[in-house]
Order: sequence, then structure tokens, then C-alpha cells
Amino acid sequence: MSQAHKDALAIGREEGRAVRRYLEALEAHKPKRGRKRNPDTIEKRLQQIEERIEAADPLTKVHLVQERLNLASELANKDAAVDLVELEEGFTKAAKNYSERKGITYAAWREAGVDASVLRKAGIRRAPGTSDPSRSEPRGPEPPRRPGATAATPPRRRNRAAHPTPARDGA
Repeated sequence: MSQAHKDALAIGREEGRAVRRYLEALEAHKPKRGRKRNPDTIEKRLQQIEERIEAADPLTKVHLVQERLNLASELANKDAAVDLVELEEGFTKAAKNYSERKGITYAAWREAGVDASVLRKAGIRRAPGTSDPSRSEPRGPEPPRRPGATAATPPRRRNRAAHPTPARDGA
């Protein structure tokens, strides 16, 4: 394997890592439904679990232990701040080459949750003649065509000479 080939593989791995890190951070920080929990409410719930766990039956105890583990993990993750700006910069540097190499379209990135402004910074544009599916409204059904008409058949025009418009009275 030539040195140029090895260098190209290394660049591809780095670009893949930058893209993966950014997408994982987007997924982890995606807004969730419901009321947001802060560290104080998590701590309060952990105290409630500790109070209930001793008197709980075995099945409830297992559920409480799992909830305690989940809350402890959530609390630890709230303290570990992710630098989305840094990850976004890495993504914008790598995404265009990665997209071209892997055949990933603008629409696919948008559906994956990447903001349009980030794609613009990365140099990824919509293909001509396409629209952003995340911004488009669903279209209604097409109007009915007359029997036997095809898409190329123009609509019928009324012959005005054969069907004159009634004269309006000025009075």
C-alpha cells in the first residue's frame, strides 16, 4: 500500500470520526418531551428512592435500583458538558468530503437532525430542483382530470364565441 493510499485512509477515518461524534452529540442533546429535570430534582428523587428501597418487595426493589442507576447516570451526564461548537467545527470541515465519498445527500443530513445552517457552513447544498423535506408542507391530492386525459393533455378551453357571456345591465 502506497503512502498516499495510507494518508487517504487516515483522512477518511478522521472525517468519519468527526461526523460520528457530531451526530452522536446531536442525538444525545435532542430536546426531549416533558418537563426538564435539573440536578436538584434528580437528587430529590434519589433520596425518595433510598427511603423506599428498604421496605420494597423484591420486584419493586429491582425497579427502584434501575431507576437509581439511570438517575445517577443522568446526573453524571449533566455535569459533563459537551462542546457542541467544537464538534460542529469538526463536522463542517469533514462533512462535504464525507458526503461526496459516501453519497449522502442534503436531505439525508437534514433528516438525521443536522441544521441547515451547519450544512451551509460545510458547503453541502440541496440538489437543484429539490426542496428541504423538513420545511415542506405535505401536498394535497392532485385535482381530478377529465376521463382519458394524460399529464401532457392540456386543459380544455371554453370557446368564447360559442358561449357568449351575458351582458350586464348598467342599471
